[in-house]
Amino acid sequence: MATPLLSLLGFPGFVAVASPLPAAVPSTLVASAEYWRSRLVDWEIVWWSIGIGTPAIVAGSLLSPYVGAKPLLVVTGLLVLAFGVSFLFFPKDRSLAKEAEDNPEGLRPAYWRARLVTVAIGVGLISGLLANAGGFLLVPCYTVLLKQPMKKAFACSLAVSAALAVPGTVVHAYLGHISWLVTSLVALGSIPFSLLGARLAIKTRSAMLERWYGLALTCLGIFFLFHL
Repeated sequence: MATPLLSLLGFPGFVAVASPLPAAVPSTLVASAEYWRSRLVDWEIVWWSIGIGTPAIVAGSLLSPYVGAKPLLVVTGLLVLAFGVSFLFFPKDRSLAKEAEDNPEGLRPAYWRARLVTVAIGVGLISGLLANAGGFLLVPCYTVLLKQPMKKAFACSLAVSAALAVPGTVVHAYLGHISWLVTSLVALGSIPFSLLGARLAIKTRSAMLERWYGLALTCLGIFFLFHL
């Protein structure tokens, strides 16, 4: 989410793309702890995602210099917009919440492990290319492909993002894509707001949470693409 805003403020392409990545580690850990206390984290999904996604994000990060900054920013905007429209106009959480009530041990759709591996590889590669922790990609993938309710998708994505941000940060720092001043400023604002956002999300009705999340992503995606 910080990448479009930094780009609009005039920061160079790779700085706008990569500098928020290290700040994702403390902010996602703080938010993830709130979901963990509410027993919303599915650790099987988390550990599989980290194990498969870590080498994928390293590979994507190493490939990023050959793709160029502008295409990465365009892809970021398009993905934000597409997922925003999906959540806003095609909400899925109501049916998933009912299924979750009928399966208290966790939803496991057909071929769920193959789906999970596919999600981890795909999100890892794209996140490495975009210098992103992958949270905004993991939430819709967990919801659509793994059939997880919205709050559980948020909970799992935050835990996974905290881990995936570490190897991505190391590679992009080695490539010289990170401004640590920008990282510090992003972290200063993101940590308290991540905690506040997690607490509000846990207390908000799932259907309303999905709509608001979709609206925010849609507006940000449109705003970003029109100002590239």
